[in-house]
Formats: sequence, C-alpha cells, structure tokens
Amino acid sequence: MSGRHDFTRLLRAEWTKFRTVLGWVITMVLAAAAVVLLGLFSASGSHASCGAGPVEIDCPEPPLGPEGQAVSDKFFFVHQPLQGDGSITVRVTSMTGQIRLPDLTPGVRRVAPGVVPWAKAGVIVKDGMRQGSAYAALMVTGRHGVRMQHNYTHDVAGRPGGVSKKDPRWLRLTRSGDTLTGDESADGRRWSTVGTVRLAGLSDTVEIGLFATSPCDLLVKQGDFGGSIGQCRFTEATADFDQVSLQGRTSGDAWRQDDVGVTEAPDGAPHHPGRFERSGGTFTVTGVGDIAPHVEGESIESTLTGVLAGLVVVVVVAVLFVTAEYRRGLIRTTLLASPRRGRALAAKAVVIAAVTFVTGLAAACVVVPVGTRILRANGNYILPVSLLTEVRVVVGFAALLAAAAVLALALGALFRRGAAAVAAAIALILVPYLLATTSVLPVGAAQWLVRLTPAAGFAIQQSIPEYPYMTGHYAPSAGYYPLPPWGGLAVTCAYAAIALAAAIVLLRRRDA
Repeated sequence: MSGRHDFTRLLRAEWTKFRTVLGWVITMVLAAAAVVLLGLFSASGSHASCGAGPVEIDCPEPPLGPEGQAVSDKFFFVHQPLQGDGSITVRVTSMTGQIRLPDLTPGVRRVAPGVVPWAKAGVIVKDGMRQGSAYAALMVTGRHGVRMQHNYTHDVAGRPGGVSKKDPRWLRLTRSGDTLTGDESADGRRWSTVGTVRLAGLSDTVEIGLFATSPCDLLVKQGDFGGSIGQCRFTEATADFDQVSLQGRTSGDAWRQDDVGVTEAPDGAPHHPGRFERSGGTFTVTGVGDIAPHVEGESIESTLTGVLAGLVVVVVVAVLFVTAEYRRGLIRTTLLASPRRGRALAAKAVVIAAVTFVTGLAAACVVVPVGTRILRANGNYILPVSLLTEVRVVVGFAALLAAAAVLALALGALFRRGAAAVAAAIALILVPYLLATTSVLPVGAAQWLVRLTPAAGFAIQQSIPEYPYMTGHYAPSAGYYPLPPWGGLAVTCAYAAIALAAAIVLLRRRDA
C-alpha cells in the first residue's frame, strides 16, 4: 500500500513538472494543431471527378454489400428466376481469357491471350439483380482452383487446379431456404462439399444461373526510386459450360442475360461489354469486372497526414522531459525522492504517455470527421467502415503517439543527450516508415521493415483490410501493412517497453 502511495506521489510530482514548463505544454498543443491543420489542408486539396463527355461530374459511388461495405458487383449473368428451393448443376469444360496490352499504334487495339489468377466463372444464386445484393457462388478461378464465395467478403477454398476439356469440373449449387450448399466433382458422380453458407433474409424468388467475370491484370512496375507501383490492365474471361441442369420452380429453358454493372460510355453504349453464346447444350459466357470488395477510394486514415509532424514534435518533448534534468543537474534530486529509482523513470513514462495520448486523441477526434467531410465535399468517395473500426483508428492513432513518446523518453534516459536521443527515435520510427511507404524499396523489403521495426505501429491506422481472394497492390505504399492493426501497435509498444526497462536498469547502475 505504501509503495502504491509513493508511486502516486511520484506521478503527481512528474505531472507538476510537466505542466509548469509552459514551453512543453505549448509544444504539445502545437503538435495537435499540426496534425489537424496538415490533415485538413491535405483534404482540402484533394478533388475527384469523372468525365461525362465534355463536362466533369461527381464519380458514381460503388454499391454497398449486405454487410455495409463498398463492393464491386460486375459480371455477365445468364439466369432464370428460382422460386423456393432448387439447384443448378453444370460442367465447366474450359476457361480462357484476354488481357489488354498498351497500344503500339494509336487506334489499333492490342490484346494477348491469358487468364488472370482471380478470373471467375461458375454458378450463382443472387437475391435479385440489384448491385450489392446478397449472393452465393461456386466457381472455378484462373489459378486458385474451385472456390465458394458469398456476400463479397467470404471465401472458402475447394480443390486446387485449373479446368480444361481433359480435366473439367462439375459444380452444383443447391438452395434450401436461406442455406446455400456448394458441391464439386471431377466426374459428375462422386461429389464433395466445398462449403455451406446462410444468407439471412433471402427472398423466396431469387436469380439462379451461370456467370463469368475477370478483374484487371495487376502489373507491378518498378518505380523511379526502385520501389513498386501497381497498375491494372483490362481483362475478360470466357468459360464454356455444358450438362446444365436446373432443379426447382424455374422458367425451364427461358434463359435471360444481363451484363450486371456494365459501364456505359457518354453515348450510352456499353464499355467493354460481356456476351453470351449458346450452341446446343453448350453455354459460352464472357464477363468483365469482379464480384468482390471495392477498395478504390479515400480511407478515413488519409486525413491523418499530419502524423509525421506530430510525431516529431512529440518525440522532442518526450526526450526533453528527461534530458532536461540531466542537463540542469536535477536528476539526482528526482532520484532521491524515491528509494526505488526505477519508479521515477516509470512515473515519467506514465505522465508523458498520458499527455501524448490525450493530445493525439483530441487531434484525431477533430481531423478524422472534419477531414472526411471535406473530402466528400470535394467529390472524393470515402470507403465506409464500421463505427468500431473508426474508433480503433482514432484511439489507435493516439496510442501510437503515446508509445512513440515512451520510446523517445527511454532513449533520452539511455543517451542523456537530447540530440542523440531524438535522432535515434527518428531513425527507429520515422525513417523505416518513410522508406516503406514512399515506394523506395521493393514490396517485400518494405513489408519486413514495417514488421520488425517500431514503424509497425502505423498499422493501427489501416481501416481497409487486405483481401487475399482478390487482386490488389497490397504494399505499405498503398496503405496496407503486413501485421494486423493491434499486432503492429504491439510491436511499437514492445520496443518502448524494452527500451524503458533497459533505461531503468542502466539508471540503477550508473546513478546509484
């Protein structure tokens, strides 16, 4: 009980030291102001629009999926209405595609044969024709075997391998109430279940049929400074189906075709349309697009562009909070106030962490909502996230600054010199972050850098997850980190804890 009372007394003493130095208080206020002003300035300078002939208009917003996330829902659909329970069984005998190449001669289109890894073709049950409606699909893919996916963000792997006339795949999708079951077979006789999903609130009448789609071909190019830049090229996928069999209350042989989500040119003509051909019992479906999460747009963390400026200011104040006592010869007075010398440094760490956390929290609570409002007003699409994710980004930002402050404080206690400690903190936190996020390094090296250094904590700001079942440039330069948000922050906190422990041990030895 006495030890707890002594530590509380130390906390009060350290807080009194901090708040009575007006320069430190003003500097922390300036840190919050820098985060807010730089974030709002960046948001006010970001504008987006789309061309509609001779004029610029606001870009159309992507549809929202059943779980509230932005989605891409573009595919060619050959379908019939299904009332109640039923199933569709097909055999996929081939899957081919085309990839658009840069034109060598203006007006002369160049394409090459090829199927991108996440091209998809198969069978699907969809709750109406509205983009973003609930669905479940069983499919073959370009390089990821058979998959069962539903509602844009859920994926289950089936048998690996491709599809050809010599090695076809049988697919069956069965509806029973709200439950959809996907089965696959190599010969149409022996079946194995890929997955079973439940689509809550599925309508009594749904659309059932065949589909094909193909996302862009991601081309990762070397940047000017040695890093990687992702570019996408237009693609399409074509699949041949036969042995098509429907069970349940359908329209028999009355198939309809829709190019779901097709983009229209200013004159109203479809841009890169899909198509459908039928020859006897063979259905050939060609599609463009994707059925997946939509990740193009501004994320809420894009308003936190002032983090680097704020972090530098916080590091300087945290270092001065401890080195000022060494410089003025007051450290022994501080240590004499506590018989256990490590407690004095721990009290300093708690105070600087608390002050920095409150500073970061206040800044983030202002810049995130106001910045996103400015971005929307400028025509930018803000990728929607849950309230819990938004709270995590705001609170995590403050926690990242607090962890960095404790690390800087510990370095100050280790080096005893402000300039050396500030330089070490910047080298450990900011330099790896800048190297990883400015396309200076290859993606692999950049990912390791923000996995093993204190810069890993910047992952706490990532609001849009990496989706392994869709094409994407998942690099730190694009805002994607290799560690989960709280895992990345834990790395920074671990560095801070280790540095603080080392400083306490060293303090006990050399100041005894």
